[in-house]
Amino acid sequence: MNEMIQNMTGMGGMTEQVIATDLLVSAKSGIKNYALALTETATPEIREALKAQLNTAIDVHEQITNYMMSKGYYHPADMIEQNAVDMKTTESALSLPQQ
Repeated sequence: MNEMIQNMTGMGGMTEQVIATDLLVSAKSGIKNYALALTETATPEIREALKAQLNTAIDVHEQITNYMMSKGYYHPADMIEQNAVDMKTTESALSLPQQ
């Protein structure tokens, strides 16, 4: 992200992590919604379309997860390390200037 934008938002280097985390949460929500819709569908054609969308959403989730893990933003297999990242993010968010 552009340094000027980072300074304007007051988030510095945290902006990329915040965006990636939001994207991951949205991907998870989409997966849940597709799975729920799939269980409520009545026709084979719609079921197949939803299955295709669900599989795409799962693939996107994997890509986001891999990206976040490569950047050190996400540690799904290490709760202690993930907690440390979350605490650092929380402290950064709490120190942002109030507008």
